[in-house]
Amino acid sequence: MDKETEQFAADVLESIRQAKRGEYARVHTPEEIKARIARRGRPPGSVSPATKQAVKLRLDPDLLAALRASGAGWQTRVNAILRQAVLSK
Repeated sequence: MDKETEQFAADVLESIRQAKRGEYARVHTPEEIKARIARRGRPPGSVSPATKQAVKLRLDPDLLAALRASGAGWQTRVNAILRQAVLSK
């Protein structure tokens, strides 16, 4: 048996011993569960109110390769390039 499996087996046996002694895991109430679910997701205010929209755009393979080769943030740079080209007229 590998070490991870041995540790798991030891943990299970310890849990059984604790249960026999009357020591149980903490029980969560429905109210606690609802409160935890309400806190999931991004923190309030961390998302810009003007979200961007996903679109399907067909580009030439060489152009796409050059954009991706420019590194992380290439989609943001494409957005800036398009914004400058379209809105500056």
